[in-house]
Amino acid sequence: MSQSTLTKTRASIDALLALSRQTQIVLAKAIGMPNYAVSRRQASTPWQFDEADRVAAHFGIDPLELYAGADVACAAFARRHGLPLLAETFAAASGPTEVDAAPAEPVAAAPAPPAAPDNDLPSYVTTLATPALCVLCGLPATTALEGFPQHVSAETCAQAREAAQGAAATAAAAQTPEPASVTSTSAPHLPAGEAASPRQHQAERQKPRPRQPRAETHAKCVAFLRRNVQNALQSAGGDVEEAAAYLEKKAIPHAMELIDISRAQGRYDVIAYPPLPDHIYKKPSKSKPNQVWEARPNWRRSWESLPLAPGTHLVDELDMNGAYLSALKTHLPLGEPEHTTGHIDTQALKRSGAHLVTPGEWRHDHLPNPIGSRDEPGPLWIMEPTLRLLNRLSTPKYGSLCAPPEIHESWTSGSTEHLLEYFRTALTEVRAQAIQEGDDLTENYVKSVYSKFVSTAGTSSANHSLVRPDWVHAIRSQAFSNLYGKALKAHAAGLHVVRVSGTDELHVIGDWRSVFDEGRGVTEVKRKSSSEIIISPEA
Repeated sequence: MSQSTLTKTRASIDALLALSRQTQIVLAKAIGMPNYAVSRRQASTPWQFDEADRVAAHFGIDPLELYAGADVACAAFARRHGLPLLAETFAAASGPTEVDAAPAEPVAAAPAPPAAPDNDLPSYVTTLATPALCVLCGLPATTALEGFPQHVSAETCAQAREAAQGAAATAAAAQTPEPASVTSTSAPHLPAGEAASPRQHQAERQKPRPRQPRAETHAKCVAFLRRNVQNALQSAGGDVEEAAAYLEKKAIPHAMELIDISRAQGRYDVIAYPPLPDHIYKKPSKSKPNQVWEARPNWRRSWESLPLAPGTHLVDELDMNGAYLSALKTHLPLGEPEHTTGHIDTQALKRSGAHLVTPGEWRHDHLPNPIGSRDEPGPLWIMEPTLRLLNRLSTPKYGSLCAPPEIHESWTSGSTEHLLEYFRTALTEVRAQAIQEGDDLTENYVKSVYSKFVSTAGTSSANHSLVRPDWVHAIRSQAFSNLYGKALKAHAAGLHVVRVSGTDELHVIGDWRSVFDEGRGVTEVKRKSSSEIIISPEA
Protein backbone atom coordinates (compact mmCIF):
# COMPACT_ATOMS: atom_id res chain seq x y z
CA MET A 1 0.00 0.00 0.00
CA SER A 2 1.38 3.42 -0.99
CA GLN A 3 2.24 5.93 1.70
CA SER A 4 0.37 9.21 2.09
CA THR A 5 1.98 12.49 1.09
CA LEU A 6 2.10 13.54 4.75
CA THR A 7 3.94 10.34 5.73
CA LYS A 8 6.43 10.83 2.90
CA THR A 9 6.94 14.48 3.86
CA ARG A 10 7.65 13.59 7.49
CA ALA A 11 10.07 10.85 6.41
CA SER A 12 11.84 13.33 4.10
CA ILE A 13 12.24 15.88 6.89
CA ASP A 14 13.57 13.30 9.35
CA ALA A 15 16.08 12.05 6.77
CA LEU A 16 17.16 15.54 5.74
CA LEU A 17 17.72 16.56 9.35
CA ALA A 18 19.87 13.47 9.96
CA LEU A 19 21.73 13.94 6.69
CA SER A 20 22.48 17.62 7.33
CA ARG A 21 23.17 17.00 11.05
CA GLN A 22 20.58 19.56 12.09
CA THR A 23 18.11 19.45 14.97
CA GLN A 24 14.43 20.28 14.89
CA ILE A 25 15.21 23.44 16.88
CA VAL A 26 17.55 24.65 14.12
CA LEU A 27 14.92 23.91 11.47
CA ALA A 28 12.20 25.68 13.46
CA LYS A 29 14.28 28.83 13.77
CA ALA A 30 15.18 28.74 10.07
CA ILE A 31 11.55 28.55 8.89
CA GLY A 32 10.18 31.01 11.46
CA MET A 33 8.24 28.61 13.69
CA PRO A 34 8.32 28.03 17.47
CA ASN A 35 10.62 25.27 18.69
CA TYR A 36 7.76 22.95 19.61
CA ALA A 37 5.95 23.33 16.27
CA VAL A 38 8.28 21.19 14.15
CA SER A 39 8.10 18.35 16.67
CA ARG A 40 4.30 18.49 16.66
CA ARG A 41 4.14 18.54 12.85
CA GLN A 42 6.35 15.45 12.76
CA ALA A 43 4.39 13.62 15.45
CA SER A 44 0.73 14.55 15.20
CA THR A 45 -0.55 17.68 13.48
CA PRO A 46 -0.19 17.88 9.67
CA TRP A 47 2.23 20.17 7.86
CA GLN A 48 0.66 23.10 6.03
CA PHE A 49 1.72 23.62 2.42
CA ASP A 50 3.32 27.00 3.10
CA GLU A 51 5.28 25.51 6.02
CA ALA A 52 6.50 22.57 3.93
CA ASP A 53 7.51 25.01 1.18
CA ARG A 54 9.69 26.87 3.69
CA VAL A 55 11.23 23.57 4.81
CA ALA A 56 12.07 22.68 1.21
CA ALA A 57 13.58 26.14 0.64
CA HIS A 58 15.68 25.77 3.79
CA PHE A 59 17.21 22.53 2.48
CA GLY A 60 17.52 23.95 -1.04
CA ILE A 61 15.23 21.47 -2.77
CA ASP A 62 11.95 21.68 -4.64
CA PRO A 63 8.75 21.16 -2.58
CA LEU A 64 7.69 18.30 -4.87
CA GLU A 65 10.98 16.55 -4.06
CA LEU A 66 10.23 16.97 -0.37
CA TYR A 67 6.75 15.45 -0.83
CA ALA A 68 8.15 12.50 -2.83
CA GLY A 69 9.78 10.76 0.12
CA ALA A 70 13.12 10.39 1.88
CA ASP A 71 15.03 8.80 -1.03
CA VAL A 72 14.16 11.51 -3.53
CA ALA A 73 14.57 14.35 -1.03
CA CYS A 74 18.02 13.19 0.12
CA ALA A 75 19.19 12.62 -3.44
CA ALA A 76 18.03 16.14 -4.36
CA PHE A 77 19.72 17.61 -1.30
CA ALA A 78 23.00 15.91 -2.22
CA ARG A 79 22.84 17.09 -5.83
CA ARG A 80 22.03 20.70 -4.87
CA HIS A 81 24.95 20.86 -2.46
CA GLY A 82 27.46 18.97 -4.61
CA LEU A 83 27.55 15.99 -2.29
CA PRO A 84 26.55 13.02 -4.44
CA LEU A 85 28.08 10.49 -2.07
CA LEU A 86 25.94 11.78 0.77
CA ALA A 87 22.97 10.46 -1.17
CA GLU A 88 24.79 7.17 -1.76
CA THR A 89 25.46 6.86 1.96
CA PHE A 90 21.77 7.30 2.68
CA ALA A 91 20.87 4.87 -0.11
CA ALA A 92 23.19 2.24 1.32
CA ALA A 93 21.42 2.43 4.65
CA SER A 94 17.88 2.44 3.31
CA GLY A 95 18.13 0.23 0.23
CA PRO A 96 18.51 0.80 -3.52
CA THR A 97 17.13 4.03 -4.91
CA GLU A 98 17.29 5.91 -8.18
CA VAL A 99 19.99 8.55 -7.81
CA ASP A 100 22.65 9.88 -10.14
CA ALA A 101 24.51 6.93 -11.62
CA ALA A 102 27.80 8.84 -11.91
CA PRO A 103 30.47 7.38 -9.61
CA ALA A 104 31.79 9.64 -6.89
CA GLU A 105 34.11 9.54 -3.98
CA PRO A 106 32.84 8.06 -0.70
CA VAL A 107 32.65 10.10 2.49
CA ALA A 108 32.30 9.20 6.14
CA ALA A 109 28.94 7.65 6.89
CA ALA A 110 26.70 8.84 9.68
CA PRO A 111 27.06 6.79 12.84
CA ALA A 112 24.48 4.15 13.63
CA PRO A 113 22.26 5.00 16.57
CA PRO A 114 23.22 3.42 19.87
CA ALA A 115 21.64 0.04 20.25
CA ALA A 116 18.90 -0.21 22.82
CA PRO A 117 18.57 -3.40 24.86
CA ASP A 118 15.97 -5.72 23.37
CA ASN A 119 15.21 -7.44 26.65
CA ASP A 120 13.63 -6.27 29.85
CA LEU A 121 12.21 -3.06 28.39
CA PRO A 122 9.53 -1.39 30.53
CA SER A 123 6.00 -1.15 29.16
CA TYR A 124 6.36 2.49 28.20
CA VAL A 125 9.42 1.79 26.00
CA THR A 126 8.90 0.37 22.50
CA THR A 127 11.43 -0.62 19.83
CA LEU A 128 11.20 1.26 16.53
CA ALA A 129 11.41 -0.66 13.27
CA THR A 130 13.00 2.39 11.62
CA PRO A 131 15.25 4.77 13.60
CA ALA A 132 13.72 8.19 14.26
CA LEU A 133 15.14 11.39 15.71
CA CYS A 134 15.29 11.57 19.52
CA VAL A 135 13.21 14.47 20.90
CA LEU A 136 15.99 15.27 23.39
CA CYS A 137 19.22 15.22 21.37
CA GLY A 138 17.91 15.26 17.77
CA LEU A 139 19.95 12.18 16.78
CA PRO A 140 18.60 8.80 15.54
CA ALA A 141 17.09 6.56 18.21
CA THR A 142 15.75 3.01 17.98
CA THR A 143 13.36 3.30 20.94
CA ALA A 144 10.28 5.35 21.82
CA LEU A 145 9.03 6.42 25.26
CA GLU A 146 5.29 7.00 25.64
CA GLY A 147 5.09 6.71 21.84
CA PHE A 148 7.70 9.43 21.21
CA PRO A 149 11.15 8.71 19.66
CA GLN A 150 13.67 9.00 22.47
CA HIS A 151 16.81 7.38 23.84
CA VAL A 152 16.26 5.34 26.98
CA SER A 153 18.82 7.22 29.08
CA ALA A 154 20.97 10.33 29.22
CA GLU A 155 24.05 8.16 28.64
CA THR A 156 22.63 6.84 25.37
CA CYS A 157 21.96 10.41 24.20
CA ALA A 158 25.53 11.36 25.14
CA GLN A 159 26.95 8.39 23.24
CA ALA A 160 24.93 9.28 20.14
CA ARG A 161 26.17 12.86 20.41
CA GLU A 162 29.81 11.78 20.78
CA ALA A 163 29.51 9.38 17.85
CA ALA A 164 28.01 12.08 15.62
CA GLN A 165 30.72 14.58 16.58
CA GLY A 166 33.43 11.99 15.95
CA ALA A 167 32.06 11.14 12.53
CA ALA A 168 31.79 14.82 11.61
CA ALA A 169 35.39 15.45 12.69
CA THR A 170 36.60 12.46 10.69
CA ALA A 171 34.79 13.63 7.55
CA ALA A 172 36.14 17.17 7.91
CA ALA A 173 39.72 15.98 8.43
CA ALA A 174 39.66 13.53 5.52
CA GLN A 175 42.06 14.65 2.77
CA THR A 176 42.10 11.49 0.64
CA PRO A 177 39.31 9.65 -1.20
CA GLU A 178 39.83 6.58 0.98
CA PRO A 179 36.49 5.41 2.30
CA ALA A 180 35.99 6.04 5.99
CA SER A 181 34.78 3.22 8.13
CA VAL A 182 31.33 3.33 9.60
CA THR A 183 31.52 3.84 13.32
CA SER A 184 28.96 2.50 15.71
CA THR A 185 28.48 2.79 19.43
CA SER A 186 27.00 0.49 21.96
CA ALA A 187 26.34 1.07 25.63
CA PRO A 188 27.76 0.31 28.04
CA HIS A 189 31.38 -0.88 27.37
CA LEU A 190 32.10 -4.26 28.99
CA PRO A 191 35.14 -6.55 29.14
CA ALA A 192 35.53 -8.91 26.21
CA GLY A 193 33.20 -11.88 26.36
CA GLU A 194 31.04 -10.36 29.10
CA ALA A 195 27.43 -9.54 28.24
CA ALA A 196 25.35 -6.88 29.90
CA SER A 197 22.77 -8.33 32.25
CA PRO A 198 19.13 -7.16 32.37
CA ARG A 199 19.89 -5.66 35.79
CA GLN A 200 22.71 -3.55 34.29
CA HIS A 201 20.43 -2.40 31.47
CA GLN A 202 17.78 -1.46 34.01
CA ALA A 203 20.34 0.52 36.07
CA GLU A 204 21.36 2.43 32.93
CA ARG A 205 17.74 3.34 32.16
CA GLN A 206 16.99 4.42 35.71
CA LYS A 207 19.81 6.96 35.91
CA PRO A 208 18.22 10.42 36.14
CA ARG A 209 18.17 12.51 32.99
CA PRO A 210 19.79 15.95 33.24
CA ARG A 211 17.19 18.45 34.31
CA GLN A 212 17.08 22.19 33.99
CA PRO A 213 17.16 23.83 37.46
CA ARG A 214 13.70 24.72 38.70
CA ALA A 215 14.54 28.37 39.31
CA GLU A 216 15.92 28.64 35.78
CA THR A 217 12.80 27.11 34.25
CA HIS A 218 10.52 29.42 36.21
CA ALA A 219 12.61 32.47 35.30
CA LYS A 220 12.50 31.59 31.59
CA CYS A 221 8.71 31.20 31.70
CA VAL A 222 8.24 34.55 33.44
CA ALA A 223 10.66 36.29 31.07
CA PHE A 224 8.82 34.84 28.06
CA LEU A 225 5.48 36.30 29.19
CA ARG A 226 6.91 39.72 30.01
CA ARG A 227 8.86 39.82 26.75
CA ASN A 228 5.68 39.12 24.78
CA VAL A 229 3.94 42.11 26.35
CA GLN A 230 6.94 44.38 25.78
CA ASN A 231 7.28 43.31 22.15
CA ALA A 232 3.57 43.85 21.52
CA LEU A 233 3.73 47.36 22.95
CA GLN A 234 6.85 48.13 20.97
CA SER A 235 5.34 46.89 17.71
CA ALA A 236 2.16 48.90 18.38
CA GLY A 237 4.14 52.06 19.03
CA GLY A 238 2.84 52.25 22.59
CA ASP A 239 -0.81 51.89 21.56
CA VAL A 240 -2.25 49.78 24.40
CA GLU A 241 -5.45 48.83 22.56
CA GLU A 242 -3.56 47.64 19.50
CA ALA A 243 -1.13 45.69 21.67
CA ALA A 244 -4.03 44.12 23.58
CA ALA A 245 -5.69 43.01 20.33
CA TYR A 246 -2.44 41.44 19.13
CA LEU A 247 -1.83 39.61 22.43
CA GLU A 248 -5.40 38.33 22.44
CA LYS A 249 -4.87 36.85 18.99
CA LYS A 250 -1.57 35.27 20.04
CA ALA A 251 -2.81 33.85 23.35
CA ILE A 252 -3.14 30.25 22.12
CA PRO A 253 0.25 29.91 20.37
CA HIS A 254 1.87 31.72 23.29
CA ALA A 255 0.27 29.25 25.71
CA MET A 256 1.66 26.31 23.77
CA GLU A 257 5.10 27.87 23.56
CA LEU A 258 5.03 28.58 27.29
CA ILE A 259 4.25 24.92 27.94
CA ASP A 260 7.18 23.97 25.73
CA ILE A 261 9.48 26.22 27.79
CA SER A 262 8.08 25.00 31.09
CA ARG A 263 8.59 21.36 30.10
CA ALA A 264 12.24 21.76 29.05
CA GLN A 265 13.96 18.42 29.69
CA GLY A 266 10.90 17.20 31.56
CA ARG A 267 10.24 13.50 31.77
CA TYR A 268 6.83 13.62 30.08
CA ASP A 269 6.35 15.16 26.66
CA VAL A 270 2.94 16.83 26.35
CA ILE A 271 3.19 16.98 22.57
CA ALA A 272 2.30 13.35 22.07
CA TYR A 273 -1.21 12.37 23.03
CA PRO A 274 -2.51 8.80 23.29
CA PRO A 275 -5.71 7.32 21.83
CA LEU A 276 -8.69 7.85 24.14
CA PRO A 277 -11.92 5.84 24.45
CA ASP A 278 -14.34 7.35 21.93
CA HIS A 279 -17.46 6.30 23.84
CA ILE A 280 -16.47 8.70 26.65
CA TYR A 281 -14.70 11.68 25.10
CA LYS A 282 -16.02 11.83 21.53
CA LYS A 283 -19.05 14.06 20.92
CA PRO A 284 -21.88 12.15 19.20
CA SER A 285 -22.78 15.30 17.24
CA LYS A 286 -22.02 19.02 17.20
CA SER A 287 -25.12 19.78 19.23
CA LYS A 288 -24.63 17.02 21.82
CA PRO A 289 -21.86 16.83 24.44
CA ASN A 290 -19.73 13.79 25.18
CA GLN A 291 -20.34 11.51 28.15
CA VAL A 292 -18.21 13.32 30.76
CA TRP A 293 -20.13 14.99 33.59
CA GLU A 294 -17.97 17.80 35.01
CA ALA A 295 -20.21 18.50 38.07
CA ARG A 296 -20.65 22.19 37.34
CA PRO A 297 -22.64 23.67 40.25
CA ASN A 298 -25.76 25.78 39.80
CA TRP A 299 -27.40 25.80 43.22
CA ARG A 300 -29.42 28.28 45.20
CA ARG A 301 -30.80 27.81 48.69
CA SER A 302 -34.38 28.78 49.39
CA TRP A 303 -34.80 31.69 51.81
CA GLU A 304 -37.38 29.71 53.79
CA SER A 305 -34.81 27.06 54.74
CA LEU A 306 -32.35 29.59 56.21
CA PRO A 307 -32.17 29.43 60.03
CA LEU A 308 -32.11 33.22 60.42
CA ALA A 309 -33.87 35.55 62.78
CA PRO A 310 -36.56 37.79 61.22
CA GLY A 311 -35.19 41.01 59.81
CA THR A 312 -32.80 42.27 57.16
CA HIS A 313 -29.69 40.28 56.28
CA LEU A 314 -26.80 41.10 53.95
CA VAL A 315 -25.88 38.63 51.18
CA ASP A 316 -22.34 39.06 49.81
CA GLU A 317 -21.53 37.79 46.32
CA LEU A 318 -17.93 36.58 46.41
CA ASP A 319 -15.73 35.95 43.39
CA MET A 320 -12.96 33.34 43.35
CA ASN A 321 -9.95 34.85 41.57
CA GLY A 322 -8.23 32.93 38.74
CA ALA A 323 -10.41 29.84 39.11
CA TYR A 324 -9.08 28.07 36.02
CA LEU A 325 -5.52 29.20 36.79
CA SER A 326 -5.69 27.48 40.19
CA ALA A 327 -7.33 24.42 38.62
CA LEU A 328 -4.25 23.78 36.48
CA LYS A 329 -2.86 22.06 39.57
CA THR A 330 -4.74 18.80 39.21
CA HIS A 331 -3.98 15.14 38.55
CA LEU A 332 -3.63 14.82 34.78
CA PRO A 333 -3.45 11.40 33.05
CA LEU A 334 -0.28 10.91 30.99
CA GLY A 335 -0.25 7.77 28.85
CA GLU A 336 -2.80 5.61 27.08
CA PRO A 337 -5.68 4.84 29.47
CA GLU A 338 -6.22 1.26 30.64
CA HIS A 339 -9.64 -0.21 31.37
CA THR A 340 -10.54 -1.64 34.79
CA THR A 341 -13.80 -2.73 36.39
CA GLY A 342 -14.92 -2.32 39.96
CA HIS A 343 -13.29 -0.30 42.71
CA ILE A 344 -9.95 1.39 42.09
CA ASP A 345 -7.88 3.44 44.55
CA THR A 346 -6.44 6.00 42.16
CA GLN A 347 -4.87 8.01 44.96
CA ALA A 348 -2.77 5.08 46.16
CA LEU A 349 -1.95 3.94 42.63
CA LYS A 350 -1.20 7.50 41.42
CA ARG A 351 -3.57 7.18 38.49
CA SER A 352 -6.14 9.47 36.96
CA GLY A 353 -8.85 9.32 34.32
CA ALA A 354 -12.58 8.86 33.82
CA HIS A 355 -14.85 6.73 36.00
CA LEU A 356 -18.37 5.39 35.53
CA VAL A 357 -19.93 5.72 38.98
CA THR A 358 -23.21 5.73 40.80
CA PRO A 359 -22.91 8.51 43.41
CA GLY A 360 -24.29 8.16 46.90
CA GLU A 361 -27.59 9.79 47.81
CA TRP A 362 -27.42 13.48 48.81
CA ARG A 363 -29.79 14.55 51.59
CA HIS A 364 -28.52 17.98 52.63
CA ASP A 365 -30.46 21.13 51.78
CA HIS A 366 -27.89 23.49 53.28
CA LEU A 367 -25.14 22.49 50.79
CA PRO A 368 -25.16 21.85 47.04
CA ASN A 369 -24.92 18.34 45.64
CA PRO A 370 -21.23 17.71 44.79
CA ILE A 371 -22.14 16.26 41.39
CA GLY A 372 -23.94 19.47 40.44
CA SER A 373 -27.44 19.97 39.14
CA ARG A 374 -28.32 16.66 37.48
CA ASP A 375 -31.85 15.59 36.72
CA GLU A 376 -31.18 12.08 35.40
CA PRO A 377 -30.49 9.40 38.02
CA GLY A 378 -28.17 6.45 37.53
CA PRO A 379 -24.50 5.97 36.63
CA LEU A 380 -22.50 8.77 35.03
CA TRP A 381 -18.93 9.35 33.80
CA ILE A 382 -16.94 11.70 36.03
CA MET A 383 -13.31 12.81 36.08
CA GLU A 384 -10.70 12.28 38.78
CA PRO A 385 -11.27 15.57 40.69
CA THR A 386 -14.98 14.81 41.09
CA LEU A 387 -14.26 11.25 42.24
CA ARG A 388 -11.79 12.47 44.84
CA LEU A 389 -14.27 15.10 46.05
CA LEU A 390 -16.99 12.45 46.50
CA ASN A 391 -14.57 10.18 48.35
CA ARG A 392 -13.54 13.03 50.68
CA LEU A 393 -17.14 13.91 51.50
CA SER A 394 -17.81 10.29 52.47
CA THR A 395 -15.14 10.34 55.21
CA PRO A 396 -15.72 11.21 58.89
CA LYS A 397 -13.39 14.20 58.51
CA TYR A 398 -16.07 15.85 56.36
CA GLY A 399 -18.97 14.55 58.42
CA SER A 400 -19.72 11.51 56.22
CA LEU A 401 -22.04 13.67 54.12
CA CYS A 402 -22.68 10.89 51.60
CA ALA A 403 -21.83 7.29 50.83
CA PRO A 404 -18.72 6.70 48.70
CA PRO A 405 -19.51 6.39 45.00
CA GLU A 406 -19.87 2.93 43.51
CA ILE A 407 -17.29 2.59 40.73
CA HIS A 408 -18.43 0.37 37.87
CA GLU A 409 -15.52 0.83 35.45
CA SER A 410 -12.61 3.19 34.86
CA TRP A 411 -10.24 4.31 32.11
CA THR A 412 -7.08 5.54 33.84
CA SER A 413 -3.35 5.93 33.33
CA GLY A 414 -0.42 7.05 35.43
CA SER A 415 -0.78 10.69 36.43
CA THR A 416 0.99 13.66 37.91
CA GLU A 417 -0.21 16.81 39.63
CA HIS A 418 2.84 18.81 38.54
CA LEU A 419 2.72 18.58 34.76
CA LEU A 420 1.56 22.20 34.33
CA GLU A 421 3.14 23.53 37.53
CA TYR A 422 5.75 25.84 35.96
CA PHE A 423 3.15 26.98 33.44
CA ARG A 424 0.77 27.85 36.30
CA THR A 425 3.28 29.47 38.65
CA ALA A 426 4.74 31.70 35.91
CA LEU A 427 1.29 32.96 34.96
CA THR A 428 0.45 33.48 38.63
CA GLU A 429 3.58 35.54 39.29
CA VAL A 430 3.17 37.75 36.22
CA ARG A 431 -0.52 38.25 37.03
CA ALA A 432 0.26 39.25 40.64
CA GLN A 433 2.86 41.79 39.57
CA ALA A 434 0.54 43.23 36.91
CA ILE A 435 -2.20 43.73 39.52
CA GLN A 436 0.25 45.35 41.92
CA GLU A 437 1.44 47.77 39.22
CA GLY A 438 -2.03 48.43 37.79
CA ASP A 439 -0.98 46.92 34.45
CA ASP A 440 -4.32 45.95 32.91
CA LEU A 441 -2.71 44.96 29.61
CA THR A 442 -0.55 42.25 31.18
CA GLU A 443 -3.30 41.08 33.53
CA ASN A 444 -5.75 40.59 30.66
CA TYR A 445 -3.06 38.91 28.57
CA VAL A 446 -2.33 36.38 31.32
CA LYS A 447 -6.03 35.65 31.66
CA SER A 448 -6.32 35.07 27.90
CA VAL A 449 -3.38 32.67 27.92
CA TYR A 450 -4.67 30.33 30.62
CA SER A 451 -8.39 30.59 29.82
CA LYS A 452 -7.88 29.96 26.10
CA PHE A 453 -5.54 27.10 26.86
CA VAL A 454 -8.24 25.43 28.95
CA SER A 455 -10.94 26.05 26.36
CA THR A 456 -8.95 24.90 23.29
CA ALA A 457 -6.65 22.10 24.50
CA GLY A 458 -9.39 19.51 23.89
CA THR A 459 -10.87 19.16 20.41
CA SER A 460 -11.03 22.82 19.38
CA SER A 461 -10.29 23.82 15.79
CA ALA A 462 -8.46 26.86 17.21
CA ASN A 463 -5.66 24.71 18.65
CA HIS A 464 -4.30 21.75 16.69
CA SER A 465 -1.13 21.51 18.77
CA LEU A 466 -2.71 19.66 21.69
CA VAL A 467 -5.71 17.33 21.61
CA ARG A 468 -6.38 16.25 25.18
CA PRO A 469 -10.10 16.43 25.95
CA ASP A 470 -9.43 14.38 29.08
CA TRP A 471 -7.17 17.17 30.38
CA VAL A 472 -9.76 19.83 29.67
CA HIS A 473 -12.46 17.88 31.52
CA ALA A 474 -10.09 17.24 34.43
CA ILE A 475 -9.13 20.93 34.74
CA ARG A 476 -12.73 22.11 34.56
CA SER A 477 -13.82 19.48 37.07
CA GLN A 478 -11.01 20.62 39.36
CA ALA A 479 -12.23 24.23 39.14
CA PHE A 480 -15.73 23.16 40.19
CA SER A 481 -14.29 20.98 42.97
CA ASN A 482 -12.21 23.94 44.22
CA LEU A 483 -15.33 26.11 44.38
CA TYR A 484 -17.16 23.39 46.29
CA GLY A 485 -14.25 23.32 48.75
CA LYS A 486 -14.69 27.06 49.37
CA ALA A 487 -18.40 26.50 50.05
CA LEU A 488 -17.55 23.75 52.55
CA LYS A 489 -15.04 26.03 54.27
CA ALA A 490 -17.62 28.81 54.56
CA HIS A 491 -20.23 26.43 55.97
CA ALA A 492 -17.78 24.93 58.48
CA ALA A 493 -16.95 28.45 59.72
CA GLY A 494 -20.60 29.20 60.45
CA LEU A 495 -21.50 31.20 57.33
CA HIS A 496 -24.77 30.54 55.52
CA VAL A 497 -24.12 29.44 51.95
CA VAL A 498 -27.00 30.62 49.77
CA ARG A 499 -25.64 30.22 46.22
CA VAL A 500 -22.86 28.29 44.44
CA SER A 501 -22.60 28.70 40.70
CA GLY A 502 -20.15 28.22 37.82
CA THR A 503 -16.44 28.25 38.57
CA ASP A 504 -16.15 31.31 40.81
CA GLU A 505 -19.47 32.45 42.27
CA LEU A 506 -20.18 31.98 45.99
CA HIS A 507 -22.93 33.86 47.89
CA VAL A 508 -22.83 33.82 51.67
CA ILE A 509 -24.44 35.47 54.69
CA GLY A 510 -22.11 36.27 57.55
CA ASP A 511 -18.65 37.68 58.28
CA TRP A 512 -16.79 36.15 55.32
CA ARG A 513 -13.64 38.21 55.96
CA SER A 514 -13.01 36.11 59.06
CA VAL A 515 -12.87 33.05 56.79
CA PHE A 516 -11.29 34.24 53.53
CA ASP A 517 -8.52 36.70 52.78
CA GLU A 518 -9.81 39.62 50.72
CA GLY A 519 -7.88 40.63 47.63
CA ARG A 520 -7.23 39.81 43.99
CA GLY A 521 -4.64 37.08 44.42
CA VAL A 522 -5.44 33.51 43.39
CA THR A 523 -5.63 32.45 47.05
CA GLU A 524 -7.92 35.38 47.92
CA VAL A 525 -11.53 36.32 47.19
CA LYS A 526 -13.15 39.61 46.34
CA ARG A 527 -16.67 40.89 46.85
CA LYS A 528 -18.45 41.65 43.60
CA SER A 529 -21.68 43.00 45.07
CA SER A 530 -24.04 42.86 48.04
CA SER A 531 -27.80 42.65 48.39
CA GLU A 532 -30.27 42.58 51.24
CA ILE A 533 -32.93 40.00 52.00
CA ILE A 534 -35.75 40.37 54.48
CA ILE A 535 -36.79 37.39 56.58
CA SER A 536 -40.38 37.85 57.68
CA PRO A 537 -41.52 36.62 61.08
CA GLU A 538 -43.59 33.45 61.00
CA ALA A 539 -47.31 34.05 60.96
